[in-house]
Amino acid sequence: MKRLYIGSMSPFSGKSLFTLGLGLLLKEMGYRVGYIKPIGNEPLQIDSKVVDGDAQFFKDVLELEEPIESISPFVESLDVLNRTLSGKVRSVDRKVLKAINSMKNYDILLIAGTRDIFEGSLYGINGIRIIRDVDARAVLVERWNNEDTIDDICAAKDILQGRLHGVVFNHVREEALDFIRNRVIPYLKRKGIEVFGMIPYDRVLGSITVRALVDVLGGRVLCAEEGLDKLVENFSVGAMDVNNALRYFRATPNKAVITGAHRSDIQLAALETSTRCIVLTGGLLPNDVIIGKARLKGIPIISVKEDTFTVVDKIEKVMGKFRIREEEKIKRAVDVVRNNVNIKKLI
Repeated sequence: MKRLYIGSMSPFSGKSLFTLGLGLLLKEMGYRVGYIKPIGNEPLQIDSKVVDGDAQFFKDVLELEEPIESISPFVESLDVLNRTLSGKVRSVDRKVLKAINSMKNYDILLIAGTRDIFEGSLYGINGIRIIRDVDARAVLVERWNNEDTIDDICAAKDILQGRLHGVVFNHVREEALDFIRNRVIPYLKRKGIEVFGMIPYDRVLGSITVRALVDVLGGRVLCAEEGLDKLVENFSVGAMDVNNALRYFRATPNKAVITGAHRSDIQLAALETSTRCIVLTGGLLPNDVIIGKARLKGIPIISVKEDTFTVVDKIEKVMGKFRIREEEKIKRAVDVVRNNVNIKKLI
C-alpha cells in the first residue's frame, strides 16, 4: 500500500480541494482509496463523539467503511488545548500513528495534512513525524505566492529528508503560468523536486454562496431571499468616500459589500454595480429606500451584529478554506485536478 501525505508549508493552500479531486479520480481509475485526517481542526459532534468535519465529509464522498473515529482519531479544540497545557492529554502520537497503521486494505491511503506540516507539535505529533513514522511520501500543495513559495518548497525538501515526493502549485493566476512553467519548474527539477501540476485560479472553487455566507456570519436576511444561491467571488469593504467606492465597485464583479447600516450612500453605490449581497455590520437596519431597491434588483441584504473587522476576519477564514462541500464544487474539483495534475506520474 502506498501512503501519500497531502500537506503544505502554509495554511489555506487548497489541500482539501486537491485531496478530494485526487481521491475521486483514483477511485475512477480502479484503485482502492482510503483517507484519514490524523489531526482534525474542525470539531463536529456526532452523537457523543467529537470528530473532524472534513473527515466526515470525505467518509461520505469516498464511501469509506471505517467508523468515523478511525478516520478522525484526534481533533483539536480549545478544551483539548487547555487540557494539554495542564498535562491531562497524553499519548496523542501513539493514538494517531496506530489509527494510520490500522488502515491496510487499500492500494493508496491519503493522509490529510493540517494547516502546515508543523501543526500538532504541541501534542507531540505533526506532519513531519507522521510522514517519517508511517513511511509515507509527501505531496505538497502550495498556493502560488512568487518566490516565497519556492523558498518554502526548498525548505521542505531539507526538512523531510528524502520523503518529499513532489509539489502541486495551486491558485495560480494566468499571468504566472509561463513563469512557473519556464523558470520555476526547471529550477526545482535541478534541485531534485518534481512538480506534478499547476492548478489555475478557479472562480467557482474560489467562491461561496450567499446562503453559506449567511450561515457563517450568523446573519439575518432582510430581503431578496431568491438571491441566496448566487456565488460570491469577491469582497469589498465600503469604508471610503462614495466616489472612490463607486469606481472600485465597478471594477469588482460578483462581490459582497461589507459596510455599516448608516452608509446608505455606499449601499446605493453597491446596488448599481455587480453585487451579490450587502452585509450590514453593527446590527442596525437600513432605510426603506435601500430595502426596496435591493428587493427590486434581487440583491439580499444581510444584517449582522458584529463589527466590520470581526466580519472580515470570519470571511477570510472561510474563503481560505475553499468551501468544497457543495455538489457543484465537488464535480469541479475532480475536473480541475484531472485537467491540471499528472496523476499517473504522481502515483
